[in-house]
Amino acid sequence: MPAGIETTLSKIEIAGEEVEEAFAPQAVVLHLADDIDVSRGDTFVRSDNQPKTESEIEVILCWLDNKPLIQGNKYFLQHKGRTIRTIVREIEYKLDVNTLEHTEVTENVKLNEVVKAKIKTAQPLVYDPFDKISDYGNAILVDETSNSTVAAVLLS
Repeated sequence: MPAGIETTLSKIEIAGEEVEEAFAPQAVVLHLADDIDVSRGDTFVRSDNQPKTESEIEVILCWLDNKPLIQGNKYFLQHKGRTIRTIVREIEYKLDVNTLEHTEVTENVKLNEVVKAKIKTAQPLVYDPFDKISDYGNAILVDETSNSTVAAVLLS
């Protein structure tokens, strides 16, 4: 994923030894039955257990930068080994972390504020929602110019 190419594993190796199965976070070498191009950030999934593949995603953002978040700004979304250009399309509401109350966004989002937002990625993102698989449902937003992390992201 995200190319949607189907293949099968012909062999799995750990430290030069062939094994029947492997688990995260083991370092493995995967041998594919077909000659296909695989790149950093591509995801292997079972055909009967597909993750989401979307370009428009609802997220919870915890803002980590001194510069405010402004709707319409562009960032890089870094998810696992993949970095994708992203725009913050809409900020739906602020979340009060003490009461979980939703409040209207009347000004820019500031440092340590948590918001629900909608983002649009330049290419489809392969992910599982945070509440389903937390390790595959999180990401960060990175400022395009300073290359600093500006937000922690939970994918919905």
